[in-house]
Amino acid sequence: MEEDLFKALADPTRRVILDELTGRNGQSLFEICARLATRHGLALSRQAVSQHLAVLETAGLVTPRREGRYKFHDLDPRPLEHIVTRWLAPAPPEDTP
Repeated sequence: MEEDLFKALADPTRRVILDELTGRNGQSLFEICARLATRHGLALSRQAVSQHLAVLETAGLVTPRREGRYKFHDLDPRPLEHIVTRWLAPAPPEDTP
């Protein structure tokens, strides 16, 4: 699971998609494509954005939600919280000889 998370975060385009979902959660593929083009100058095909979203879904960072014929994407920060608590938790006391 952590490998999928780090793979997802390694790509700058996927990080921009996460930024956009942080700013406005529950976007459709069309909305994400439009925001990437207008706000970031990223002219990606819908298929390319869909593939990025699939990687983010595999990592557990994005959850798809269907309403009728539309599919919306919601940010799920829980996998990031796990990583943060893993490395930023207080260190156990060291044994002193």
